[in-house]
Amino acid sequence: MSSLLSLINRPLVVAISIPVITGIASGLTTKTSVNGWYKTIRRPSWTPPNWMFAPVWTFLYASMGYASYLVWKTGQLHPSLNISFPLRLYATQLTLNLAWTPLFFGIHNLGAATVDVAALWGTLVATGWEFYKIEPLAGYLFAPYAAWVSYASALTAWIWWNNGGKDVAGKKE
Repeated sequence: MSSLLSLINRPLVVAISIPVITGIASGLTTKTSVNGWYKTIRRPSWTPPNWMFAPVWTFLYASMGYASYLVWKTGQLHPSLNISFPLRLYATQLTLNLAWTPLFFGIHNLGAATVDVAALWGTLVATGWEFYKIEPLAGYLFAPYAAWVSYASALTAWIWWNNGGKDVAGKKE
């Protein structure tokens, strides 16, 4: 049994688990809003069905975790590479990603969620580019994420704009 455990790549498991587990935890907090408040706001015809979010985000979180592992591993193999900046960008974009859910679904601050997702998009593109310079596959793994967040950015901005640019209390933001 211990020989089987020695085959587990712990850094890889940790790298993938961090975004997947935090993303799942964040997603679980949306259930009440998705079944209540979210149904009452104006949404575009191109809003994806609710069932689509969990599998898409799980794939994207696993991909970004694997990308971070590739950068970390390359840095271990080539200590002269500076992986600190790309990994700090990664942590920043992950923080912005996780902040969006409570802004949008938690406190219903659509304006703040729109600003957050715009900052997320810029940071994730920068992260993907920095990852690419260290390990090209890691950068490529950010392409589907960038595409989805581009879509999510447009969706968030549309919802904010078409719901009067108001926060949950009905005040102009």
